[in-house]
Amino acid sequence: MVKITRRKSREAAVIVLYQSDLLGKDSEEVLKNEIDFGKKIDEFALELVIGVNKNRKAIDKEIVGVVENWTIERIAIIDRNILRVAIYEMLFEKDIPLKVSVDEAIEIAKSLGQKEDTPKFINGILGKILANIGGKLI
Repeated sequence: MVKITRRKSREAAVIVLYQSDLLGKDSEEVLKNEIDFGKKIDEFALELVIGVNKNRKAIDKEIVGVVENWTIERIAIIDRNILRVAIYEMLFEKDIPLKVSVDEAIEIAKSLGQKEDTPKFINGILGKILANIGGKLI
């Protein structure tokens, strides 16, 4: 049995959420379709998709609260879903260190982001949210 890394799980969650946004479909429906078509979705990716879906309003409120003169729709679809996964972890997954959530989001932005400055953009937004929630990167 192949062990899926947490980064691969995060990437899978981001891709499902991206497809959901792009198609205008519920993320859990997209997830079910992925599984039905034989894609391997591990427990952590499943937890992330469901968690983001359940808490999307609170997560998007955090994003909108730190971006200046932007709406959530103006942020590239892949970028906002990388942010959603990271912010979900930061707010609701207490066993994951904040630094890990931020670092993983930046690394995912390097591989999935559509623009050269996506990692910097992700880092800037997550840094502001981290300051808002009183977190520190150790």
